[in-house]
Amino acid sequence: MNAHDKKLAVIVLAAGLGSRMKSAKPKVLHAVGGRPLIGHIAAELAALQPAKVVLVVGPGDTAVLAAARAAAPGLDIVSVEQRERLGTGHAALQAKAALQAFDGDILVTLGDAPFVSAATFVRLRAALDHGSNPAVAVLGVRLAEPGAFGRLVCDADGSLARIVEAKDADEATRRIDFVNSGVMAFAGRGFFDLLGRIAPNNAQREFYLTDAIGLARAAGRAARAIEGSADEWLAANDRIELAGLEAAFQRKKRRAAMLAGVTLVDPASVWFSYDTQIGADTIVYPSVFFGPGAKIGANVEIKGFCHIEGTQIADGAVVGPFARLRPGADIAAGAHIGNFVEIKNATVATGAKINHLSYVGDAKVGAGANIGAGTITCNYDGFEKSVTEIGDGAFVGSNSALVAPVKIGAGAIVGAGSVVTQDVEDDALVVARGTAHTRSGWAKQFRARRAAEKAAKKKD
Repeated sequence: MNAHDKKLAVIVLAAGLGSRMKSAKPKVLHAVGGRPLIGHIAAELAALQPAKVVLVVGPGDTAVLAAARAAAPGLDIVSVEQRERLGTGHAALQAKAALQAFDGDILVTLGDAPFVSAATFVRLRAALDHGSNPAVAVLGVRLAEPGAFGRLVCDADGSLARIVEAKDADEATRRIDFVNSGVMAFAGRGFFDLLGRIAPNNAQREFYLTDAIGLARAAGRAARAIEGSADEWLAANDRIELAGLEAAFQRKKRRAAMLAGVTLVDPASVWFSYDTQIGADTIVYPSVFFGPGAKIGANVEIKGFCHIEGTQIADGAVVGPFARLRPGADIAAGAHIGNFVEIKNATVATGAKINHLSYVGDAKVGAGANIGAGTITCNYDGFEKSVTEIGDGAFVGSNSALVAPVKIGAGAIVGAGSVVTQDVEDDALVVARGTAHTRSGWAKQFRARRAAEKAAKKKD
């Protein structure tokens, strides 16, 4: 029977306090590319279709489970608590009750290493099918500077003899560059019996999951190691390493976008989220940030210094520079969103233009409509949000305020500087502003009077 014929369960070690992050929240909830570390892992595990995923979390922690379920809603994910942090072997053992009746392979991975791919997990699990009948397989990577990582000590036949933690290693073992990633696969039954035999016989007095290799071999079973990519195996223990994860993520996303036909004028200044989608022949100018939920069509032009999240932009639209598109913005084909324009929870139909210094929130802007500079939709009355509807081909003059709920009819014109509080019918003109009163010569007289008053004060 090969690995694909057996059921799979996954244990994710996610009980880290994040103390080196100097943070009140668990380490695995810190984000890369707009998604928590645990969310990246859950989404990748979904491709494996495991029977169950067990998160080992800290006492009272429910947020980690919620974040994982949000990223992979189709997975059966549960959490168990590790009340005392006594090492990786102890952490994995906490999943015993959740997997008591499980009969299949078990993957163990780390909650702060978000880039291990589903393909690598599959390859690791396949190592359990080796003819030597291994009980365990370990994902290793080669590092020029192995530092504090556990060393994988292999026999001449390629089997894994043992894993030696750096703190417990002699000088010769420290020179080994093949190190333990912490990601392991265990075959079939006996996993928790194996964990139960691990003892804290080390400098840290902790229960090392890596001791399972020696215990398996002592029981007559083999162990294997496969080599993975150092690019996949990156983890974060502090904010500096978290920034390194973000940098690696961004490099990968930028490269993928450009290979898919997107022009990034200055790739290093464009920031993506985990779910950013951009169509071919779109051009993105420098200093653009895509938050979660940005879906950009083909042949779009996004000028510099835009912030876009929770937004759909259809083919051929032009956005920016300095535009902010917030969640719920839906920009149709050929629409223009210009400098210092903010759109929130609003649809902008085909060919409409909002080119300067405007706020459009909770609104519907019709096809071909033109919104003048300084226009705002007054959508909030302090209690509720209301909708503004602007019809096809309507023209709203500069510096107008549309007080929702209000409808501007198709083809209507709103005079500059108007405050519109009532619906405007199709093709009508509305001018709603105060009447100007002119007093000839008043300004000259005012200046003379004030100058005289000032001079009088100086004499005093």
